[in-house]
Order: sequence, then C-alpha cells, then structure tokens
Amino acid sequence: MAVKSAETRGRIMEAAMELFRRQGFEETTMREIALEAQVATGAAYYYFESKDAIALAFYDQSQRELEPLIAQSLEHGKRLRQRLAALLEAKLAYFAPNRRLLGALASHADPSHPLSPFSDQTSEIRERDIASFAQALERSGIRVPPDLAPYLPRILWMYQMGLILFWIYDHSPDQARTRALLQKSAAIAERLIQLAAFPLLRPVRRMVVDLMHTVVEG
Repeated sequence: MAVKSAETRGRIMEAAMELFRRQGFEETTMREIALEAQVATGAAYYYFESKDAIALAFYDQSQRELEPLIAQSLEHGKRLRQRLAALLEAKLAYFAPNRRLLGALASHADPSHPLSPFSDQTSEIRERDIASFAQALERSGIRVPPDLAPYLPRILWMYQMGLILFWIYDHSPDQARTRALLQKSAAIAERLIQLAAFPLLRPVRRMVVDLMHTVVEG
C-alpha cells in the first residue's frame, strides 16, 4: 500500500512539473494536474493540498538530488573561487530544465509567502543550502575573521540568490553572461574575504557584521 501511495504521489508531482514547464505555474490548476496524472482531483488534493505544496516538494526533492553534485563540486580545486564556481555551476545545470518555473516562483520573495526562499516554510531547505557554503569556506582553508565567520555563509547564500535571479532573466545564448558573471564575481568574493582579515579594514568589517546582525537577528 505504501509503495502504491508513493507511486501515486510521484506521478502527481511529475505531472505537475510537466504542466508547470509547459504552460506556467500560475496558469496550471490542480484539476489539470490530476487529469495529467490520471487520478481523481480529490486524490491530487489528498497528496498535495495546493500547487504551493507541490512547489515545496520540488524544492525539497531538488535539494536531495543536488546533494551528491554539491559534494562533488566542493572537491573542485583548492581555492574558494573554484569551489564557489563549481557549486553554483552544478545548481544552474540542475535547474536549467525548470528555469521558467523558477522565474515564476521568483516573484514570491515576500517572507510571508510559503514559497519565498526567506519564509518559515523553506527555512530547513535554506539552512541546509547555507551549510554548503560553510563547507566551501572550511575546505578552502581561507582565513575568516571570527566576528564575520557566523555570517559569511549566509552572505554567500544571498550572493547565490542574486546570481540565480540574474540567470533566470539572462537571455544571452546559453546564459553566457551569467557564466562570465559567476567566474568574475566568485574571484571578487574570494578577494573581499581575504581583505576582510586586514586590520585596516576592521571598521568596515564591523559595519558589515552589524548589518548582518540586523538582517538575521533583528
């Protein structure tokens, strides 16, 4: 019974993703998803109470499927810039088939919306993602000032979100501008982190730490 239930749930989600890619997230209805999955509409609602629930399941599934790719990317090169670039390239390659869907979901930035990357509903996914940047920093052996260390993985996560948003709306062939931006910005990020340890930049670093404290802890 459990196997059949998992198969039905998987079929509904697969049908939903196909419709989201084909005709858009907002334009797709639960009724259409049920029809595509060849189940009753009530069955679709039994497994997913809404399209938002399907999108959240997509977020969770994506992160689980990305785990081995991220682990591999963190072994790429020795420098932070190399690990950051490999990590982000892996994510862009994975999400490429669903770029249109991410564009639709990107409109939900308000933390009060369940699909927002800043919402309570996505907090577990967000924290696991932030942890991958902490690993990139640790494995690169880059020196990070103690006061900045608790906030830096989250800063890099925010940098990632900005890059993904640029990629979503990048209409250059094969999103070549995003790739160039990724390589250049990863090098800049590495250099800024290195400079943050310099005594002369301590006042500026303290301002950044205070800013992050305000954003994260209020």
